[in-house]
Amino acid sequence: MAEKSNLVDGLPDVGSRVRDEDRTTRKPLAPFDRLKLILLWLGLWVLQIWAALVDNPLQTLNDAAYYVTSAGAGRFLILLTFVEALRQFHFVFAEWNAKYYGWWQRLFARNEKFANRFSPWTRFRVSRIFKWVVGVYAIAAVVGSFVDLSPFETIIRSPQLAVQALPFALQIVFYMFLAIIQFVAIFYFLSRGGIEVYMPDDVKTRFSDVWGQDAVLERVKENILFLENPDAIESRGGHVPGGILLWGPPGTGKTLMAEAVAGETGRPYVFVDPGAFVNMFFGIGVLKVKGLFRKLRKLALRYGGVIVFFDEADTLGSRGGQVSQSRAFTPLSESYTLSNHSCNGRAYASEMGNAILADEDRKVVMGGMGGGRSFDGTLQALLTELSGLKKPRGFLNRIVRRTLGMRPKQPPKYRILVMMATNMPDSLDPALLRPGRIDRIYRVGYPSKEGRIETYRNYLNKVTHNLTTEQIESLATISPYSTGATIKDTVNEALVIAIREGRDTVEYADVIKAKSLKQHGLPDGGAYVDRERHSVALHEACHAVTMYRLQHNSVIDVATIERRGDVGGFVSPIPLEDRFVQWKSEVDTDVVTFIASLAGEQLFYDGDHTQGVGGDMAAATSLVTRGMLSHAMGPTLRAFNASTVANSGLLLGGVPLVQGLSMEGEIAEAIEERLQELYSKAVAVLKKNRAEVLAVTHALETYRTISGEDVAAVIEGRPGPLVDGSVYATKQMKKALEDYHTAAVAAHKVRDGRPPALPELPA
Repeated sequence: MAEKSNLVDGLPDVGSRVRDEDRTTRKPLAPFDRLKLILLWLGLWVLQIWAALVDNPLQTLNDAAYYVTSAGAGRFLILLTFVEALRQFHFVFAEWNAKYYGWWQRLFARNEKFANRFSPWTRFRVSRIFKWVVGVYAIAAVVGSFVDLSPFETIIRSPQLAVQALPFALQIVFYMFLAIIQFVAIFYFLSRGGIEVYMPDDVKTRFSDVWGQDAVLERVKENILFLENPDAIESRGGHVPGGILLWGPPGTGKTLMAEAVAGETGRPYVFVDPGAFVNMFFGIGVLKVKGLFRKLRKLALRYGGVIVFFDEADTLGSRGGQVSQSRAFTPLSESYTLSNHSCNGRAYASEMGNAILADEDRKVVMGGMGGGRSFDGTLQALLTELSGLKKPRGFLNRIVRRTLGMRPKQPPKYRILVMMATNMPDSLDPALLRPGRIDRIYRVGYPSKEGRIETYRNYLNKVTHNLTTEQIESLATISPYSTGATIKDTVNEALVIAIREGRDTVEYADVIKAKSLKQHGLPDGGAYVDRERHSVALHEACHAVTMYRLQHNSVIDVATIERRGDVGGFVSPIPLEDRFVQWKSEVDTDVVTFIASLAGEQLFYDGDHTQGVGGDMAAATSLVTRGMLSHAMGPTLRAFNASTVANSGLLLGGVPLVQGLSMEGEIAEAIEERLQELYSKAVAVLKKNRAEVLAVTHALETYRTISGEDVAAVIEGRPGPLVDGSVYATKQMKKALEDYHTAAVAAHKVRDGRPPALPELPA
């Protein structure tokens, strides 16, 4: 007869393990569990025999065994061994015989009824006392075998024996202490540093020193009111916010705001260095966090509160790698590029639709390399300290009061305001940002125009200057992305320029030069040949005039032909106001501004142009292509994800975006048609403003770098801050510039041709 298969769907049927309460016999013990106590008692008995042989080396092993067994301690150990053997025999029989096991279960059920009269705590204490008695007696039996005393005599004379063994015990303790203190000292010194404590009188910063961040400052002041008067919210059932995150671009005043909080409250200010918790050994960061909050609790009790500030919190607040979290923050855009912005269209899609749309972004994000900090427990220690279990503290409170049967006192409410700053909020762990740890999150962005005016005015008041109110407002207008730090540095650089020229007073021109130097860098100092200088200046003049005539949402910051690396010259625009989206007409204006270089060179050089237009045309093509494919700014209503367009290879040519759509198809024709249309518009603008283009060209060749206000002055024919544009409005100057340009074009067409000298400005 074939054996019954034990397979289920081709796999062995292992069945279900029987519950302990459903067993009819006792659960079998492991071999070691069955023999461990017997081996222990026999080992102690052998140890006593060895002690007897040491005391009297002349006696035989049999005599020593007889002597030990006949003694009280030896008989006790033999008795324990015999009792343990009977207990194990009882277990073996219960594991084999179900009736025997059931009888013992019923017997102990009656005993448990009696034991259940007492509380579990009482039964635990009685069991513990019994174990202590047996353990102490066993130790006394072993020690007594070495000193020829009975176990009871050993217990009675234990103080005397302890005193006699004290020198040897102290040596052991000393050696252990010496070994431990080395590690304690190493970890102690490694855990120091990176944390600076400023007492209330040390912090001189006040809220009046924070300029341009009034909206955020008002919210921060609200937290200070609760820190000073916590009953105002706690008496109404609320709690004092204990954590603030300030995030935004570098230099916007986050650290200064934290210092002002400490200065206004008169509380100690603890500054945590960004690299304080970066260590070469695991565990040091945890010790630093514990030590930091121990210090914070002491300061909070002594001064009624304390402010701790974590600068560059992203170095501590990440578990490692790219942290995935909800869209709690708006991505920060440093540049004035609005073509990728759009409304929150995904809010109207279904869950499945959102998943499809998000997949496009995920493909782009996953292409990057993820970095991060290694896991060493520092962040977890910080999270625990920020909102961990508020346990009773202190030896007397926790140990002595419990020993006397008293309830430990609960810890006081530590008034600790945690402030953090970062310019990388997306890297922070979500567990750090949850309410209860970081209760309030404020974006410290670029100052508003009013804030920039105030910041310029305050920093200029620290030096000697002659700038008017209108000039300060103009500076604020042309500095849309300036922070408090950049404005301070610009004013300081303007002072350096004034001192370099032998003056003590800062002038408007000094600030303009300093701003250009700080924003665009120091020119290389390289010189152009004469005819190349003219072509580069005309190239930039076409950009500048087209931008001035067509763009109404931005102004020119600076125009220059001074070389900086691979850049021969540029015209830099700045927005007049913060914008979120661009209109189609504004995108077209940007494209015309880019195309103006090609249109201008071909217009003024009889159809010829330089390689310098390549970057401009690539930007123009990119704007038109993305507008058509992503923003429905073309002849069709089709639109695709912007990241898909940017990463599809479409702009490189020949790579299909979707089936039947490539640069050789209808989209390519539409793009070319649109570029030709905008090219014609650029030609028309430049023809209409030919005299202005030549005037700006001459100003650039003369001064090399001019401000946007000077560009406007040259175009309008009026005086400017550095350039008197009124001289370009005369007929004589216009004719001189036209003749000069005609000669420069003729020299361009002749080998080794040299243009005439640059026309001089009238005195």
